[in-house]
Amino acid sequence: YSGGGAYPSVSLTCPLPGVPKAVFAAAESRERFETRVTVLENGLRVASQNKFGQFCTVGILVNSGSRHEAKYLSGISHFLEKLAFSSTAQFGSKDEILLTLEKHGGICDCQASRDTIMYAVSADARGLDTVVNLLADVTLQPRLSDEEIEMTRMAIRFELEDLNMRPDPEPLLTEMIHAAAFRDNTVGLNRFCPVENTDKIDRGVLHSYLSSYYTPDRMVLAGVGIEHEHLVECARKYLLGVEPVWGSGQGRAVDRSVAQYTGGIIKVEKDMSDVSLGPTPIPELTHIMIGLESCSFLEDDFIPFAVLNMMMGGGGSFSAGGPGKGMFTRLYLNVLNRHHWMYNATSYHHSYEDTGLLCIHASADPKQVREMVEIITREFILMAGAVGEVELERAKTQLKSMLMMNLESRPVIFEDVGRQVLATNTRKLPHELCALISQVKPTDIKRVVTKMLHKKPAVAALGDLTDLPTYEHIQAALSSKDGRLPRLYRLFR
Repeated sequence: YSGGGAYPSVSLTCPLPGVPKAVFAAAESRERFETRVTVLENGLRVASQNKFGQFCTVGILVNSGSRHEAKYLSGISHFLEKLAFSSTAQFGSKDEILLTLEKHGGICDCQASRDTIMYAVSADARGLDTVVNLLADVTLQPRLSDEEIEMTRMAIRFELEDLNMRPDPEPLLTEMIHAAAFRDNTVGLNRFCPVENTDKIDRGVLHSYLSSYYTPDRMVLAGVGIEHEHLVECARKYLLGVEPVWGSGQGRAVDRSVAQYTGGIIKVEKDMSDVSLGPTPIPELTHIMIGLESCSFLEDDFIPFAVLNMMMGGGGSFSAGGPGKGMFTRLYLNVLNRHHWMYNATSYHHSYEDTGLLCIHASADPKQVREMVEIITREFILMAGAVGEVELERAKTQLKSMLMMNLESRPVIFEDVGRQVLATNTRKLPHELCALISQVKPTDIKRVVTKMLHKKPAVAALGDLTDLPTYEHIQAALSSKDGRLPRLYRLFR
């Protein structure tokens, strides 16, 4: 055909005579990819998302985390995270578990957050029966031997030392801002085990906690890349009617406290001059994080807050990217581009079942702290001003793009399925979330910001704080109802 000799008179825009009509590939019906949920007799929820591929990701999510430790020693969730996938009733050691997974090309991981503990395995889908059996054993039948607990104590002490030595203080600041925003309650409780508690947590303490929170009605078995009926069958086989190692007796009452936003400030004076050694050390910086209460991820305002966070954006003062890395976000345009001495200005949004926190992290030389705080508070007040259509559309498109890009990954889909079903017993699909994002208007942004600015600020400060303005000054600046900047500037002079 390429020479044109066979069909000299047929235009390139017409089908060739005698050639079968092309059948093009098409996406399957959307229903095939909806998340299916089954509730077993004991209250355990089984959720699955079908996805093409040889491998699957399966795990158990537990409605348990550092926010539930009010009646216990703090740090239990941190301990459980480190003890995960150790010896169980069936497996004599962590090595046995890893060898079992290796037969199916599998890997395992456990992550503890403020409100969830997640045990996950990615492996060949043909090994689903083995994987669910292993997950059930790891979750409900851990041995928690004295040797394993002692090793965990050592690992936690090392991690805490490393946390205080690393050049990037963002994990430390996140802990501090939560503690300032929700002082001594729920999500304000420390996610990391305090050093003084490492020797106090033993098998008895862990069993007491597990008996309260590791119950079927507080768990979700989630899977991506497997047939729903097969997952339910495995759940019935290994998770129905199984008595956990701590017994089936009634544990302590579950902590159902609702998060109470308090606002406040937490300051840690620290010498940051030697955090990075070497021929090109990082300069000494002071780090500030200012936050205000946003909303729960169950509320309608969650989507406008997510768009606002994307609109603020930001990042480090050095970026090898360009427009694709958020160079048109407000914190780049208004802060990093105009103030060369700022090393970092980044917006973060943390959201939970009953509250949320929108905050900005900024870093600069200790001599510039007063001006840095002034600039960040100004950005909070400017949020309540006019929102340009182009700016808003860019933020919405970027948020949808980030959502869809993240959901290309099977482990991310697994976590999304598990967390949504754990909180709401159902799951919003990506196209539903994109539709909600598209509906956000400038008035929605203005409404949520006005609501947010009526709260007391939460402030976390780390480093040389000689020139840090008082909390009262920061609070007064952010409570400026008319948003006039001259008044804001006078407060800091």
